[in-house]
Amino acid sequence: MAAMNLHDFLARAPIVADGAWGTELQKRGLGLGECPDEWNLSHPDEVGEVAQSYCDAGSRVILTNTFRANAISLAAHGLAGRVIEINRTGVLISKKAAASSSSAVFASIGPSGKMLASQDVTEEELFAAFAVQAGALAAGGADALLLETFSELEEALIALRAAKNTGLPVIVSFAFDSGKNKDRTMMGVTPERAAQAMSDAGADAVGANCGVGIDQLTGVCRRMRAVTDLPLWMKPNAGLPVVTDGVIEYRTTPDEFASSIPLLRDAGATFVGGCCGTNPEFIRASAARLGSCG
Repeated sequence: MAAMNLHDFLARAPIVADGAWGTELQKRGLGLGECPDEWNLSHPDEVGEVAQSYCDAGSRVILTNTFRANAISLAAHGLAGRVIEINRTGVLISKKAAASSSSAVFASIGPSGKMLASQDVTEEELFAAFAVQAGALAAGGADALLLETFSELEEALIALRAAKNTGLPVIVSFAFDSGKNKDRTMMGVTPERAAQAMSDAGADAVGANCGVGIDQLTGVCRRMRAVTDLPLWMKPNAGLPVVTDGVIEYRTTPDEFASSIPLLRDAGATFVGGCCGTNPEFIRASAARLGSCG
């Protein structure tokens, strides 16, 4: 399949992406400790419902249920031998939902779960795992690849190199959730350093997801925009989580979330969506807000 023309697609920016997947699968029965990615094989209808719900809510880009579908992460569930099957099926599920709304499918690739800095994994092992996953996602028909929620710059660069071999557009997104101002990744990477490194390495877009809410992410977005002309991918959480009786809650409402989406746009965001704590109602409200304010 020929790679999508990202430049043409971006002509109608800002582009509304989707929201959280994990919590939506949990609402449909995904149990604690279960492998979400395996649901592509055992519960394809439920995974398809999540994809369809975001298309119906106005997402022009939806992801795939493949965040941890690399061999290193899947090995913990005894599924390392099913990498290709899980990833290809994940793309097919999202493509089926996207067909009804002409949405694009950006296939999700998350971190390995192991750190180079602590020598839990080698560069060669990482590259091999990401290359197999990216190849399977491309073969499944993904329009682009999204490397998301990375915190270690070196791992992101390895994943980018593996993903670029597919010929598809590649977006790299980091989680800024650490430091006094919540503006660094867990490994201390700043927005400027992440944006510059990914620009230099040939990423087609860069951005941030998870970690913090819109207020903090707007500052991250502005700082990235100051050092790169690349399209910016921004998916904040529904505010900061609150733990009540051991349960994590996000108390930002869809309308509150959507009211701040124009701030992200004005800070330079090309793609806007939601991460933890968001759902189709957040995306519907955000799409309506962007539509009403031009």
